[in-house]
Amino acid sequence: ELMTSFHPSGYSQSVDPCYNYTVLNDQWRSTNNTNTQDLHCDQSINWQGWYRLFLGSSNARIPERCIDSNRCGTHAPLWITQPHPSQPGETVTRTVCNNWSGSCCQFPSHTIQVKLCYGNYYVYKLERPSVCHLAYCAGIVAL
Repeated sequence: ELMTSFHPSGYSQSVDPCYNYTVLNDQWRSTNNTNTQDLHCDQSINWQGWYRLFLGSSNARIPERCIDSNRCGTHAPLWITQPHPSQPGETVTRTVCNNWSGSCCQFPSHTIQVKLCYGNYYVYKLERPSVCHLAYCAGIVAL
């Protein structure tokens, strides 16, 4: 389901991903999730456009550090290797790695775009990971 919110005049809703994104609110994506009974793989999702991460009612973001294997509802959790953008309105490209078998970048990496929106939240242009089971992690970090 597509979520849109109020946008300041002068912004084009269709162009600015800060106001035109899909909400991704999956509790299983939490960095605290160590359950391995129900594994997920983001390769099977047809990612389109931009996404905003939540855990419950809290803003969430993809971790900037290597996350232990078998967390985030998957075998090899996805994380970004460089920091999030720090300037509101800034969009950056980041490398996404995955942790499996003792390596923080075991399977082929890929890139995503990340934007810091006014209002202190991030949106992500997510792409399909290379193999299964890889899934994007979500963590809560105060901005």
